[in-house]
Amino acid sequence: MLWQTWPMKFFAPSVSAAEVEFTAIRAQGSGGQNVNKVSNAVHLRFTVRTSSLPQDIQARLLALSDQRISAAGVIVIKAQSSRSLEHNKAQALARLQDLVDRAARVPKRRLATRPTLGSEQRRLQGKAKRADIKSQRCRVAGVD
Repeated sequence: MLWQTWPMKFFAPSVSAAEVEFTAIRAQGSGGQNVNKVSNAVHLRFTVRTSSLPQDIQARLLALSDQRISAAGVIVIKAQSSRSLEHNKAQALARLQDLVDRAARVPKRRLATRPTLGSEQRRLQGKAKRADIKSQRCRVAGVD
């Protein structure tokens, strides 16, 4: 039997529920009879620097340009789409896990390349043609 080399599957570390802090808040928007009594929305707080995530993933998480990540390294996610507190907690955890999954992927290094000779020539021809078109827009000297 021949062994084939399959591409390795991508496994991102999962976020532990013990490292996450939930706060129940009142949801925004219109509601029914319980709008002023029931807190169904959830604020999830996750401190990146004190988490059990590997250091490289923590660094990529903190480097993301996401408005949910504060300067202190705390991720705050608000979930309020469901009427159930448990569904909103699950949705917030899923969003946090998605954020960690994105940070866990190692970005590919870009190889520096040079433009081909043909592309350089086409670019310069296009510039010359455009310059010629613009130069023909001015007034012709000596013609009345």
